[in-house]
Order: sequence, then C-alpha cells, then structure tokens
Amino acid sequence: MYDADMDLAHVVREAVGRLNWRMRAERDSGGPSALELQVLSRLYRAGTQTPKSVSDGEKIQPQSLTRVLATLEREGLVARRPDPEDGRRSLLNITDGGLATLRAYSVQREEWLADAMARTLSETELELLRIAATIMSRLADS
Repeated sequence: MYDADMDLAHVVREAVGRLNWRMRAERDSGGPSALELQVLSRLYRAGTQTPKSVSDGEKIQPQSLTRVLATLEREGLVARRPDPEDGRRSLLNITDGGLATLRAYSVQREEWLADAMARTLSETELELLRIAATIMSRLADS
C-alpha cells in the first residue's frame, strides 16, 4: 500500500467522521437517542431480528440493548413477539411508529445537509460530491 493511499484513507475517514458527528448534532434533542436510532435503523435494514442478532450486528452490549429495547417497546417503536421456532427467544420488528420516527430523523438530517451544501458549495463542488457519494457507496458495499 502506498503512502498516498494511506494519506487519502486518513483524510476520507476524518471527513466522513466529522460530517457524521455534525449530522448527529443536528438531531432533535427531545427525540430518540443515537443508540435507539441505531437499533431502529438495524431493524429497518435487516428486518426481523432476535435481540442477540441486533446486539451482535451493531456491537451493542446486551445490557445496554435491554434498556434501549425497553424504551423502544414502551414508546411503541419496536414490537417483540415469541420466536415460533424457539420459545426461549423473541423476535423484534420495527413498528409503523418506529419507521415514522426513523424517517423523521432522516429527513431532519437531510434537510440540514441539503441546506449546508447549498450555502457552502459551488455547482462544480456539488457535482464532485455526487460522484464522490457514488464512489463511497461502492466502497461501503465492497
């Protein structure tokens, strides 16, 4: 691996991380926590999951997940039902309310990002960002 590749990897990681943190800072302070949103997003992306698969897939400690799931269930954002194949386990699904909450959060972040891009970037930079976003998605899927 070339030093230039490592330098670019560092710059990209830093920029993506900073943008991610900035977008998280834009979330409604009265809304779900970052961890609650992470769980909702997992259930949306992956569909029905056991608590263990959520914990393993998102690298969340089981004790932390238990508290988060209790909150999400209480607020009607996640539904739990017994696993028909193994009565000792439960299955989790995102509810319509959970999906609406996740969508609202996504729209809020995207509105902030669209405004920031419109205020800050030239047309050329916006086009370069479109290309970079496509490339970054390809990298994420590799």
